[in-house]
Amino acid sequence: MPTYLSSRLILNATAFFLALLFSPGTLPQPADETERAELRQFLEQTIDGADSFEDRFDAEVWLVDMSARLSRFVSDPEARLELLRQIHASALRANLPPELVLSVIEVESHFNRFAISRVGAQGMMQVMPFWKDEIGRPDDNLTLNRTNFEYGCRILQFYLQREKGHLHRALAAYNGSSGSRVYSDKVYLAWKSRWRTEPLPW
Repeated sequence: MPTYLSSRLILNATAFFLALLFSPGTLPQPADETERAELRQFLEQTIDGADSFEDRFDAEVWLVDMSARLSRFVSDPEARLELLRQIHASALRANLPPELVLSVIEVESHFNRFAISRVGAQGMMQVMPFWKDEIGRPDDNLTLNRTNFEYGCRILQFYLQREKGHLHRALAAYNGSSGSRVYSDKVYLAWKSRWRTEPLPW
């Protein structure tokens, strides 16, 4: 008969492999060397001190509204507010609508900070860890939400700028699925059904 400890180990291992199997399949990005160099340069210029950011805005109405919407994914009220503050701050620094970032996170990880994709993308925004070495920040921890949001928001900002604000193309590039609208349509559906506050140019 299996012991309690061995049963727990089996359950933990099973949960880990299920997470690997069913996490969104963000592809290694980007394959094109010129694009990779441009994104590397953009990240080097924009990511700075990811673990020392402070919230510098008054977003009480937004926080209360979004906290209610987020409750289906995060049960603890204090954890929801802290998470929302971090998302809002990172989104604003990258000139992104926070509601778009929330939609991306829902599709990528369902707000699981320990999510790992089949190709190794990590955290809520499913960032590929090779970017840490690319920009000389190998000690960054992508399971720390603030760090993950800073990388993810800056990468999405890069693609939105490159695609001149075209959301579907930028989201497809972020996901490594350029030429397809499957991923961007999922993000759009999440935004429309759960996170929308103001219109976005879909």
